[in-house]
Amino acid sequence: MTEQLQHVRWGIAGPGGIAHRFADQLVHSRTGVLVAVASRSTERAEAFAAQHAAEPGAIRVHASYDELFADPEVDAVYIATVHTEHVRLAIRALDAGKHVIVEKPLSVDHAGAMAVVEAARRNGRYLAEAFMYRFHPQTRKLVELVASGAIGQVQHIEASFSFRADLPADQRLYNPALAGGGILDVGGYPVSAARMIAGAATGRLFADPVTLIARGHLGATGVDEWATASLVFAAPHGTVDDADAITAHVSSGVRLAGENRIVVFGSTGTITVGEPWLHGVETGDAEAGSTIEVRRADVDAEHAVELIDVAPSYQYAVQADALAEYAAAGESPQMSWGDTLGNARTLDRWRAAIGLQYPFEAPTADIPPLSGNAPARRPDAIMPMGAIPGIEKPVSRLIMGVDNQTTLGHASAMFDDFVERGGNAFDTAYIYGGGLMERLLGQWIANRGIRDDVVIIGKGAHTPHCDPESIVRQLDETLERLQTDHVDLYLMHRDNEQIPVGEFVDVLDEQVRRGRVRAFGGSNWSIARYEEAQAYADANGKQRFAVLSDHFGLAHALDVPWAGCRHVTDPADREWLERTGTTLLPWSSQARGFFARADRDDTSDEELVRCYYSDDNFERLARAQQLAAELGVAPTAVALAYVLAQPFPTFPLFGPRTIDETRTSLAGLAITLTPEQVRWLDLR
Repeated sequence: MTEQLQHVRWGIAGPGGIAHRFADQLVHSRTGVLVAVASRSTERAEAFAAQHAAEPGAIRVHASYDELFADPEVDAVYIATVHTEHVRLAIRALDAGKHVIVEKPLSVDHAGAMAVVEAARRNGRYLAEAFMYRFHPQTRKLVELVASGAIGQVQHIEASFSFRADLPADQRLYNPALAGGGILDVGGYPVSAARMIAGAATGRLFADPVTLIARGHLGATGVDEWATASLVFAAPHGTVDDADAITAHVSSGVRLAGENRIVVFGSTGTITVGEPWLHGVETGDAEAGSTIEVRRADVDAEHAVELIDVAPSYQYAVQADALAEYAAAGESPQMSWGDTLGNARTLDRWRAAIGLQYPFEAPTADIPPLSGNAPARRPDAIMPMGAIPGIEKPVSRLIMGVDNQTTLGHASAMFDDFVERGGNAFDTAYIYGGGLMERLLGQWIANRGIRDDVVIIGKGAHTPHCDPESIVRQLDETLERLQTDHVDLYLMHRDNEQIPVGEFVDVLDEQVRRGRVRAFGGSNWSIARYEEAQAYADANGKQRFAVLSDHFGLAHALDVPWAGCRHVTDPADREWLERTGTTLLPWSSQARGFFARADRDDTSDEELVRCYYSDDNFERLARAQQLAAELGVAPTAVALAYVLAQPFPTFPLFGPRTIDETRTSLAGLAITLTPEQVRWLDLR
C-alpha cells in the first residue's frame, strides 16, 4: 500500500460542464476540497466559485492558469479545458509541482500523452486521465466477473458511447481546430473498456489490440460525426490468428443517438452493463444504483439470469480519492500511465483508419512545443558532448535515429524531449520512409528555428544507387527536404567496391568545398576500403573521412541484419579502432534488443538468433545482467555504457520509438565503467 494523502486541496482549470460535475461530486470525497479555480474568463471563474463555494471566498479565483498552478495552497489540479489545451496545461501544472487529473482525452494523440506522462515521472507527481467510470464499483465488479470466468472464456466485446448534438458548426464538438468529433470526445470510453475487459480476460490490467479496422463518417466540418472500429486482441496464450483470439466492436458519435452499453460474450454466457459511463448521480438521481446482468447458458433456466446490483457511487469523488491513495506511486491501477498510452495509441489508429487528421497535425504545420516553452537542455541533463573532426560545434555522444517517427507530432515530441535531455545530433537517411523522415526532421528544425544548434547527419548512396552521381542527386533532394543548405555530416549509406574509392572521395570532397557538407564518412564500409579512402585523400590533398559507422557493441555479431551491412566487433577490428583512434558511430549498439529480451529457449526472433545467439554472447548477457543488478540499472544501460567506455571515440546511434525508450536508453549515460569492467564484460 502506498502512502496516502489525508487532505487534498483542489484547483480546477477550465470551469466548463464537466468541471461543474467534478465540483458537485468532490464534496462527497473523503479526502478532497475545492479551493481554487481559473479560467480565461474571470467572469466565468467568479460565477463558478460563487456556485460551488460553501461560503463566500472559500474558492479563490485566479486570472490565469499559470497563476493557479503557482498557488501554494493548491495540491492538485483538475484540467477540464478543450482537448487541445490538455497537454500544455498538464505539463505546466506538473512542472509547478501539482498532482494532476486531466479530462479525457489526455492528449489528442499518443505523442502528447507520452510527454505528459514523462512530465509526471520527472516531477514525481500523480497523473491520471479522467476516465471516471474506471473508478466506479460497477466497473470493478465487471472486471471481477470477467477475470473469475463467470461466463467462461471471453470471445467478443461490444461497447458503445454516442449521442446526438445538434449544435452550430463552430462549437467545439464540430470544430477540427479544437480536435472535435466523436472518437476523441467519447470514443475513448468504449476503446478503454474493450482493452480493460480483454486485459481482465488474460490476467492483466489491460490489453492492446493487435489489429484494428474502422469505418466512419466525416461531416461537413471535417470531424467524425460517427465511427466504428473492429479490434482483435491476441488469445490468452497465443496469437491473433488463434481461434480463441478476442474480438471487439466499438462505436462512437456526436450526431448519432445510440444505445450506450457494454456486452461481453463468453463461451458460457454474456455480461451486459446497461449504463457503463454515466450513472444515476450524474443524471440527477443520487439514490440510483447500477445493475449488471449476467446470463449463463451452462445452467438451468431458473438460474440462467442473475442481476447484480451495485450501490450508488459518486465516481468523480472516488476518482479524486484515488489520487490521495496513490499519490506516492504516481499512478493508480484503475487508470495507469501505460493504460492511457495504449488508449491514445489505439485512438490514433482509429482516426488514421478513417482518414481523420486535424489541421494542426499536417506534415507542414507549425507544431509548437507541447509544454509551450522552447526546448532547451534541462539542468539535470547528463548527456556528455564530444567532437567529430570537421564539425565545429559539440556533438552529443548519443545520436537519435530519425527512422521511427510516424507523424510530425510524434517527431516533434521525440525530438523536443531529446533536446531537453541534452541531445543535439540526429541521424537520418535519404531512403528512410521514402523521404518522410528527412521532411519531418527538417520541418521540426524550421519550426523551432534551431538549425545552428543541432547536428544533422544525412546518409545517401544506398544500394543500388551507390555511385558518385547518386550522391549529388540525392543530396540535392535531402537538402530540400531538410530545408537547409548543408548537412553537418554526410555518410555514404553503403559502399560499392566496384567503383574506385578515389571517385567517392573526390565527389564528397567537392560537396565540402561547395559548403553543402561539413564532414563526411562511410557507413557499412570495410576497414580495408576505409583505409584506402584515407590514403587517397592524403595523397591527393582531399578531405579525409571523419567517421566510420558500422555495427559495434558488447554482443559480437555473428551476422548482420541487412545485406551489405558491416560490423567491427571482431578482436582484430577492435584492435584497429583502438590503434587508429577512428571515430565510430555504431548502429545497433545494443544488439537489436539482445540485452533486453534474449532467451536461449526463445528462438521466435529468427534475426536475433541468426545475428547474436552464441555461447559467448549469452555469457556477456549474464555478466551485463549481474553488473546491472549491482548498479541498479537495466542490462541495456550496461551495454550502452560499454560502448561509451571504449578507448576510441564513439557516438552510438539509437532509434527510440517512444519517450520512455529514450529515457531508459539514456540510463547508460549515468554509468562510468572502469577498464577492468569493460574487459570483464567482453570476456577478456
